Amino acid sequence: MSDNGLNDLTEFHWMMDMLQTVDVGLVVLDKTFHVKMWNGFMESHSGLLPSQVRDKMLFKLFPDINRKWFMSKTKPVFELKNRAFIIWEQRPYLFKFPNYRPITGSEDYMYQNITLAPLVGTTGKVDNICMMIYDVTDIAASKKLLESSQVTLSEIAERKYN
Repeated sequence: MSDNGLNDLTEFHWMMDMLQTVDVGLVVLDKTFHVKMWNGFMESHSGLLPSQVRDKMLFKLFPDINRKWFMSKTKPVFELKNRAFIIWEQRPYLFKFPNYRPITGSEDYMYQNITLAPLVGTTGKVDNICMMIYDVTDIAASKKLLESSQVTLSEIAERKYN
């Protein structure tokens, strides 16, 4: 093997390792919503191994996901090659994962922001999409606490001046 080939193989190995260890969920879905890739983040939080989910339909694995709604979110990703976003303020989570900080955390479930990105194949068509799932539980809990504190302060101020 040439030095370039060895370097390419080493680089590929690093990239695969990064995909498995990054603190972001990565899921690749085909047009029929079958799982093609499932990284370590997803395995850790779902308890499902990649071998258990590969080639299985997302909606059978996670029946709580609203199929019609999710398909409408992915339609422009597949058809227009546009990214789409799901933010926790609109929908707290797509995957009902438990909060993995149960002692320090005040929330029962992981709040998630999700990016849906097109994966353009060699034909120029989008046959797969990548879901990137970000844990934003700390941000959501802080914002909820801030809003609650603002309501409390408003109530105190209202009582004081009435």
